[in-house]
Amino acid sequence: MLSDAAPGKLRIVHGDVLTFKIEKAFPGSLKRQWEDDPPNIHIIGNLPFSVSTPLIIKWLENVSCRDGPFAYGRTQMTLTFQKEVAERLTASTGSKQRSRLSVMAQYLCSVDHVFTIPGQAFIPKPEVDVGVVHFTPLTEPVIKQPFKLVEKLVQNTFQFRRKYCYRGLGMLFPEAQRLESTGKLLQLADVDPTLRPCQLSLSHFKSLCDVYRKMCDGDPQLFAYNFREELKQSKSKNQKKEAHQESNGL
Repeated sequence: MLSDAAPGKLRIVHGDVLTFKIEKAFPGSLKRQWEDDPPNIHIIGNLPFSVSTPLIIKWLENVSCRDGPFAYGRTQMTLTFQKEVAERLTASTGSKQRSRLSVMAQYLCSVDHVFTIPGQAFIPKPEVDVGVVHFTPLTEPVIKQPFKLVEKLVQNTFQFRRKYCYRGLGMLFPEAQRLESTGKLLQLADVDPTLRPCQLSLSHFKSLCDVYRKMCDGDPQLFAYNFREELKQSKSKNQKKEAHQESNGL
């Protein structure tokens, strides 16, 4: 019905926004150089809450790689999120809402919480209010490292958000070298180990990512390290040891 009401002006696509190839949706003539003004394309979405966070992370990775919707240039986005998520995306250094999303969005984009829509404006009414957030990709990212590396470091930092930052950063390194390597990372990045994650600025994260990248270059296996996997293996070994001791006791 919408397509019929706007012949030639509106195309409805039934599909999954997480897998839809937006880079093929528009003519190549709309493309602009990254350093130019944003192209005449604008992504606008009233996102389902269950999809909003994985989708914005996916699009932020596209911004980093300059592909997907951003193959056309610095495509702007205006999207809806739960108010709490909108506040996290735009939170400044030191605020309670500062989170992984804050850093991942702001190192790549200019992010603005435009306004809030009360839940009662929707049918059916959601349990929370809705924040409208505007994103404009930066001409140069604040952190010039691969997206996955930045994501891993930021994610580890905020997993212990109430602790000092060295606690989460330590999880980047195997237990045997954790203390030494964490100290080296913080020292070379010139970051106070007693700062809490929410107190770390984009400049702090840039320094940490740059140093971590050099450490990964020096140890090719470091980036693949997963502390949860090491913990799982250690637990499994202990269980086998206990089982062996019990069988010997019998």
